[in-house]
Amino acid sequence: MSMKTVTITVNGKLVRATEGEYLLKVLRREGIDVPALCQHDAVEPYGGCRVCMVEITKAEWNGWSDMVTSCLYPVADGLIVQTHSNQVIELRKTIIDLMLARNPHTPLIQQLAADYGINSTSFQPVPEPNDCILCGICTRICDTMGFHAISTVNRGHGREIAPPLGEAPESCVGCLACALNCPTNYIKFTDSGKTRTIWKKQFEMVTDKRTGAPTITREFAEYLIAHRNIPADYFDLNDESHRKETATNMGAIAAWSREDLK
Repeated sequence: MSMKTVTITVNGKLVRATEGEYLLKVLRREGIDVPALCQHDAVEPYGGCRVCMVEITKAEWNGWSDMVTSCLYPVADGLIVQTHSNQVIELRKTIIDLMLARNPHTPLIQQLAADYGINSTSFQPVPEPNDCILCGICTRICDTMGFHAISTVNRGHGREIAPPLGEAPESCVGCLACALNCPTNYIKFTDSGKTRTIWKKQFEMVTDKRTGAPTITREFAEYLIAHRNIPADYFDLNDESHRKETATNMGAIAAWSREDLK
């Protein structure tokens, strides 16, 4: 079944889109700069940060308009969108101002605030600020991968990302998907030789049989073997050794010198 193509108007320009497509995706495709801190292509839209708010209306709405989070709003034929009207900018500035009260020392928030002419928050800063912007990218990716090791807990100023009861999460496999996708690098981990530590949990690293270099955690390797049908011996080598092995085999096929590929 083919998807219906619709025409919307964005900042006075006619734009073609697929009916039901999320508005933020259309705006990004058109090269329109709308901030979105909780958007990540690997997970479903969340609408948590609210900075992607835009103004929408339709000709038949008789002048009535609304503010919506563009990451969650599906486009429909005849939609009229303003991404940088005075009302949108003022609303976006208020949201960023509140973010700056929670994350006054976070470079990502500081830069976003500066882009909108905000030098300091007009709200009372939280007593003990950190760099977690509560975008939820970490928890959504963890859930999507099926681990559910961390979640959002508490309310108000105490709202944070944490494992159950603040203890080392049993279901965490140390894959680092949460930490490596955190937009502010708030989630910390350490790799020390053959040991990785994250969320108060220590993991043994699988090592490359040729070089001894660590590859991934043993728990993550066992998960991938069991649930992704990856052969166990794949983890005998790390990515660099796999690339060298592939290059060597390709060299043999093309009659290249293996010595040149080492």
